[in-house]
Amino acid sequence: MLYLHIMAKYRIYSFEKLNVYKDILDLRIKIQQTISSFPNNEIYDSARQIKRATDSIGANIAEGSGRASNLDQSHFTNMSYASALEVIYHLTIAFELGFITQAEYESLRQDIDKINYKLNALYKYQRENSNSLKNK
Repeated sequence: MLYLHIMAKYRIYSFEKLNVYKDILDLRIKIQQTISSFPNNEIYDSARQIKRATDSIGANIAEGSGRASNLDQSHFTNMSYASALEVIYHLTIAFELGFITQAEYESLRQDIDKINYKLNALYKYQRENSNSLKNK
């Protein structure tokens, strides 16, 4: 994992402590490494779509953590889940077009499955615990 906070001199936000967030960052690094080998004519099409959708997974977790209620947070967690499904779509197209190998495709799909499992668990927790940050 490339994402470390070593004696940080800044605030570590709650979302940065989530294992799923760390997994998302790791996925983003793998995605960047994978799309760097795409043909030049796909850099602004397929590669950009995959990158954008992957960035949306983490960005929604970060944005949702700033919401006052777990119900509001769950909305953003759900959007993260949906973005992960979008990444699967784009990776499938990239695989079918021969931009990535079967091994790369399967590895990335397994990473996304792990992330979606954790996002689903986080979503359920947020929905079942309706307490608000304002009440703490």
